[in-house]
Amino acid sequence: MSNYCKLLIVDDEALIRQGIKHYMNWEQEGFHIVGEASNGKEALELIAELQPHIVLTDLVMPIMDGEELTRQIKLQYPDIEVIVLSSFGDFDYVRSTFQSGVRDYILKPKLDTGHLLSVLKSAAEKIPSLQGDVQVVDQGPSIDSILDKLLSGYEIDDQEAKDELAGEFPHSAFCLLGIDLRGRTMTKEQVNAIRLTMQEELDKQAQYAEQLVYRVLKAEAPMIMLLLNLDYTMLSLLPYWARTMASSIDQLKLDTAVVVSEPFSAITGLEQAYKTNLLKMMDYAFYFPDKHLLLFNEFPESTQAAEPFNLNNFTESFKRERFDTAFDYLRDHLDVFKTNYTTDVFEYKSFLSNVIFNITVLLGNMNYSTQQLETKKYYYFKAIEESRNAGAAAELLNEFIEEAKLCIAEKTEQSGNANMKRLLDYIHEHYAESLNLTEMAKHFHFNPSYLSSYFSTHHNEGFVDYLHRVRLEKASELLRGGEALISEISGMVGYSDHSYFCKVFKKHTGLSPSRYRQQNMR
Repeated sequence: MSNYCKLLIVDDEALIRQGIKHYMNWEQEGFHIVGEASNGKEALELIAELQPHIVLTDLVMPIMDGEELTRQIKLQYPDIEVIVLSSFGDFDYVRSTFQSGVRDYILKPKLDTGHLLSVLKSAAEKIPSLQGDVQVVDQGPSIDSILDKLLSGYEIDDQEAKDELAGEFPHSAFCLLGIDLRGRTMTKEQVNAIRLTMQEELDKQAQYAEQLVYRVLKAEAPMIMLLLNLDYTMLSLLPYWARTMASSIDQLKLDTAVVVSEPFSAITGLEQAYKTNLLKMMDYAFYFPDKHLLLFNEFPESTQAAEPFNLNNFTESFKRERFDTAFDYLRDHLDVFKTNYTTDVFEYKSFLSNVIFNITVLLGNMNYSTQQLETKKYYYFKAIEESRNAGAAAELLNEFIEEAKLCIAEKTEQSGNANMKRLLDYIHEHYAESLNLTEMAKHFHFNPSYLSSYFSTHHNEGFVDYLHRVRLEKASELLRGGEALISEISGMVGYSDHSYFCKVFKKHTGLSPSRYRQQNMR
């Protein structure tokens, strides 16, 4: 294919890329579209691999725009021609922005077949490496371009193309094999190793089954996808082939699964098999992280969908500070939700992120200190979005719940300390009175038994013991002062019975009040 001018399309709009790819019979005009990218960063990676002659790029794109892409191309690959696709109608703006070597530009609103082809051919004429080649003309579209067109949902009207497909795929049944690479960080070597393993396994089977041919397909989503064409009589062997392939790929230890679509009878059903069957099954794999093979006819019966999450009840439990009830309901719902593999993955992840958002807002509205939660929620959003299976995503929500519980406990502890301080201050102010638990509970509008339990829980001793200690400390101070009579001191610190005071004092200090005074006179 050295006599073709290799073209790379870069645009963040998939429809634009698809439209250009299927604009015309590019091979007939001497061009071969070697790849496509949605931003400049992706484009540079493909350029290094594919070495195109011309890059047709959009101007405004995320991550890396067309201006920076052009600068990098001319810096690293000065022989590559760059043509800009722009939505901007301002000629001077486009020209002043691209003074670093752009060959030409085309306005998207005026994009038409004749003009685009003319600009591309003009650019190709300036490429020295192409000038020794005789451009291919009157050639039919390649099998790869026909399959790419079918995969994108375009119909094939050209009889010559239909005849080529019939010659390439002579058997009565088709099937797609795929490995989902979305959300996975893999090197090119690892991806190539998987692809090579898949092809080697199919090559082995083809030695024994003449009614089997296959083709590697390109897809919009990051994945490896193969089209199998085989005789209907061979379909019974498909599970065996797939298991052998999955076993071989499993040895690479790359945490991937082979997905096998439902067979279809005509090549024209390729788009539907890809979009409504293979992609859907790849989404199902999100709920089966331990499976390394997913066959179209071996999925368990779908569980009953979880009842819709009752956000109102959950919110009401939160507002009433019934946190354990709210979290238990959330976890019970999630246990059912994460087992229903027909749930859309985006819906599942969105639910988890929305719950995290709502919990943070609710606690903030209830005057809990949510600064740490506000900061960490973005980590959880990103981690959930990048999670590769339902269990891992659910565990992230559980981690956040534990973070929220710490936030709740912190305020509860602070609130408990504040209440305890009020109780202790009251005792210090009223120890000399006839103070008891019932009177104190009445003052603070507590139930006496609850106050007793509360006091013991939030303090290192019970109410009675603490009251004795406060009274005896004050009595000791008075005894050391030596001014008040011992018979008066008992009444001064809240003991109406002098003998009882003496008994309690000796129990706690080991000395009688008189003996204590003798030893500690100032």
